[in-house]
Amino acid sequence: MYICYLCNGLEKMEHKCPVCDAHMLDGGKVVDYYDDYAPYIEAEDAQLIDGFPDSSRSHQCAHVGVCSVCNYTEELIVNEQELS
Repeated sequence: MYICYLCNGLEKMEHKCPVCDAHMLDGGKVVDYYDDYAPYIEAEDAQLIDGFPDSSRSHQCAHVGVCSVCNYTEELIVNEQELS
């Protein structure tokens, strides 16, 4: 079983803003922004509609990164980790 450590609060976002090099904050999963009920979609189903064709098979989770200084926003891919 694979999980996204960022979604589950086990890690913090470690990305730097490409514009100003400040720390980026996690804005949540990309699919959570699709509509009012999107946050209630199962994680495996969300990967089928996240706009990244291989995210389910590659065990990746698409997140929104928001710069803490300049508010630059971009979609970031987070690799899920396997639970043993």
